[in-house]
Amino acid sequence: MESAEIRRRWLSFYEERGHTVVPSASLIADDPTLLLVPAGMVPFKPYFLGEVKAPWARATSVQKCVRTPDIEEVGKTTRHGTFFQMCGNFSFGDYFKEGAITYAWELLTSPQDKGGYGLDPERLWITVYLDDDEAETIWRDKIGVPAERIQRLGKKDNYWSMGVPGPCGPCSEINYDRGPEFGVEGGPAVNDERYVEIWNLVFMQYERGEGISKDDFEILGELPSKNIDTGLGLERLAMILQGVQNMYEIDTSMAVIKKATELTGVEYGSAHASDVSLRVVTDHMRTSVMLIGDGVSPGNEGRGYVLRRIMRRAIRNMRLLGATGPVVKDLIDVVIDMMGQQYPDLVTDRQRIETVALAEEAAFLKTLKAGTNILDTAITDTKSSGGTVLAGDKAFLLHDTWGFPIDLTLEMAAEQGLSVDEDGFRRLMKEQRDKAKADARAKKSGHADLGAYRQIADAAGETDFVGYDGTEAESTIVGILVDGLSSPAATEGDEVEIVLDRTPFYAEGGGQIGDTGRIRVDSGAIIEIRDCQKPVPGVYVHKGVVQVGEATVGAKAQATIDVRRRKAIARAHSATHLTHQALRDALGPTAAQAGSENQPGRFRFDFGSPSAVPTAVMTDVEQQINEVLARDLDVQAEVMSIDEAKKQGAIAEFGEKYGERVRVVTIGDFSKELCGGTHVHNTAQLGLVKLLGESSIGSGVRRIEALVGVDAYNFLAREHTVVAQLQELVKGRPEELPEKVSAMLGKLKDAEKEIERFRAEKVLQAAAGLVESAQDVNGVALVTGQVPDGTGADDLRKLVLDVRGRIQGGRAAVVALFTVVGGKPLTVIATNEAARERGLKAGELVRGAAKTLGGGGGGKPDVAQGGGQNAAAVGEAIDAVRRLVAETAK
Repeated sequence: MESAEIRRRWLSFYEERGHTVVPSASLIADDPTLLLVPAGMVPFKPYFLGEVKAPWARATSVQKCVRTPDIEEVGKTTRHGTFFQMCGNFSFGDYFKEGAITYAWELLTSPQDKGGYGLDPERLWITVYLDDDEAETIWRDKIGVPAERIQRLGKKDNYWSMGVPGPCGPCSEINYDRGPEFGVEGGPAVNDERYVEIWNLVFMQYERGEGISKDDFEILGELPSKNIDTGLGLERLAMILQGVQNMYEIDTSMAVIKKATELTGVEYGSAHASDVSLRVVTDHMRTSVMLIGDGVSPGNEGRGYVLRRIMRRAIRNMRLLGATGPVVKDLIDVVIDMMGQQYPDLVTDRQRIETVALAEEAAFLKTLKAGTNILDTAITDTKSSGGTVLAGDKAFLLHDTWGFPIDLTLEMAAEQGLSVDEDGFRRLMKEQRDKAKADARAKKSGHADLGAYRQIADAAGETDFVGYDGTEAESTIVGILVDGLSSPAATEGDEVEIVLDRTPFYAEGGGQIGDTGRIRVDSGAIIEIRDCQKPVPGVYVHKGVVQVGEATVGAKAQATIDVRRRKAIARAHSATHLTHQALRDALGPTAAQAGSENQPGRFRFDFGSPSAVPTAVMTDVEQQINEVLARDLDVQAEVMSIDEAKKQGAIAEFGEKYGERVRVVTIGDFSKELCGGTHVHNTAQLGLVKLLGESSIGSGVRRIEALVGVDAYNFLAREHTVVAQLQELVKGRPEELPEKVSAMLGKLKDAEKEIERFRAEKVLQAAAGLVESAQDVNGVALVTGQVPDGTGADDLRKLVLDVRGRIQGGRAAVVALFTVVGGKPLTVIATNEAARERGLKAGELVRGAAKTLGGGGGGKPDVAQGGGQNAAAVGEAIDAVRRLVAETAK
């Protein structure tokens, strides 16, 4: 049974039994604590936590998931994969244990010709939690599973919680016996390789408190409403139904393996090492396609870094298998062909996915070359100092700056007889990740416990946003937080977070920053609002400071936004939509939005593009935008179903999470996008849009910076003033300025070249005198000295090579010259062939000299360069070279 059919049967089975089919959410998690969706229940988390009331009593989905903690194990076991699909059925206060168990058994064991999966009931083993007598009774007495195939396990294996106070409960897992060829018998409690878990049924019936570990926490009591959350691994079930050894060999993965073997000539099954690499390639390319499809772009932070790491591991493994040229396009096409049956958007978005992936491949192939050179230098430095361990900060620098995979660093260091300080590397990585997560959480919640916001939402309900139609509102204060903790009141000078029952303040989202303004309390208190955020769904948090008086929970208040600022932001947001559409018109659908930020009078817009946008195209885009402004197009917003929005051709932003009902913003006949932000009523209100330019912000992603309205006018006015001043200086008309300035720069460059020629001649004139000053050190002609300060590195190198070439008679020669540039010492050292035969290498001599100078250096055995911080130590460095020559010359 093909994977697509497994998915279809799952959704059909549960839909026929009253479940609402919920489409897979984006892999980009709508949760500040997560980078990517790691489990099928994540999109339903707000319902289970009680943050939002579930819109259905029963639901089912097949959710795309990505997990990367065990990335190094990918390909080595049958169960570790970064991308997988989790089939889930959910009950929100509807059916419970008996219903979940009955449905699961029916679907798994019903014959395939009757819509089931047709598994042999005799090969299914059940685990339940230690004291869950109810679940065991259902399995044994209602379903008929023999008692000897039901095993009880502890909290570690059969108890579920989110790791924080909240809902929890026992689990019951369904395991499939793959047969004696996979190990000893005895059930999943004995051998989880033979008895593979395929389905986990979670019975959310308790509330947990604080704990010190995954399986050590207090149970506070039963939940008032019991829920069901189950998850079946689609790939694991496909492995069983298709009769293959592991999940890498199922239909959607094996096709990628076959393409990889075709590209490399390495047969799958020929050797363990190559099989692991082939599995890594197929898993990682599937994950890469799904991430790019959901709008993730390669980068050095967050989910962009996850994608970059996965892609680069795949490319590297292809090269280990023998591939020498680009391979990504061929592999991606196969993935899209296989996964497109389940996710049609991959097919329609093929061009954009390929563009992003190919740009990353090209960048990494360059990185491999540059990173290898840097790693070689680090290895040489470590060995020359007598070390056997490459420092963790060196490995981190390679990884963080050059995108050099740590496993590649480990492998190349091992080839040179070195180990790597992995603990130091991982400590730096953890510090970086922790800081990024802390920054993200602080931005959203101001360091407050999210539970405080949930408590306010439970007591007062969601905030009613009235800011689309008005700029002020009569409200009631329903929550106050001071220093992240709920408080009944706040007084003058307190930094506060205020929650109102209704508000005109827009909370940051969709690229639009939050509103600012004032809240005037009936008691006379005034709160200056500096930002508005939405840390949990439906709760608008107004961040500011109490300027006058005291604010209390329950007090009536008047909330008023900064209208002038809001209008400037609205102009920027509408201009962003126009820019998006104009770019798509010019570059095609690959110019998809990858992010944006709308501020008063200015905006930035990120979009997909493999290369820089030509100036002529940018000029055309800007002209088209401003022509649209002149057409006085009305801007309208309408709420409709997501399906209707798609039918109308509305553009959705990658990575945004949309519900069943969406808001569509239409600008005349020019633009139509899904958007929750605020906008102008007519394009004429924008006045003017000026694109300042575009630049790269990552592999395959470009950024446009632009000004709108008065800010754009002020910019052009300043530009006009500058042009007028240039006209006066060069005595020419505006249209003559480029030619006249170019001519002046040309003359300046010619003069600089002439000066450089004179300087080089002067330096080289010293060559003859330096040759005569050569000293004999153990039979080696050693030339040392300090040339005039300010001599550039290129001139110093030319002089050193010229002196070396003047030493005749086949004598071993070493030339070591020094200079000071900008207050910092510089040295170039060269050796001839006779000197190298006696063990004298320029790179080693440079490192010795540079160490004395308080710096470093390196290069080839024949010529090397170094520098340092201590210019006063040049004399000592010359002495150090002399000693090294005397000690090393054989």
